[in-house]
Amino acid sequence: MAKTPSKQSAKAPKKATGAKTKSKKRTETYSSYIYKVLKQVHPDTGISKKGMSIMNSFINDIFERIATEAGKLSTYSKKATLSSREIQTAVRLMLPGELAKHAVSEGTKAVTKFSSSA
Repeated sequence: MAKTPSKQSAKAPKKATGAKTKSKKRTETYSSYIYKVLKQVHPDTGISKKGMSIMNSFINDIFERIATEAGKLSTYSKKATLSSREIQTAVRLMLPGELAKHAVSEGTKAVTKFSSSA
């Protein structure tokens, strides 16, 4: 049985021809996640706008470095898909010592939690 189109979707209301409204472009940041982690670590500490901007730039930079390295690793192994294995190896190569160990354990925990829920 075919669906009948609703009256609302048949014609959308048109805006005035003379007035052009420019919608603000959305910019995605990690600020809400940075804030949540900050509150877990130091509940009574805040962060300034400039500090948040610096942290956001830092995360974008690290993300790009790890993604680039993981991409190279998948190219070397002649695979078209980035798996958690490539990401884990890239993290081990990019981050120093103890920081890499913590990042790998947190990543493994996140992947396990995701796999169990799906």
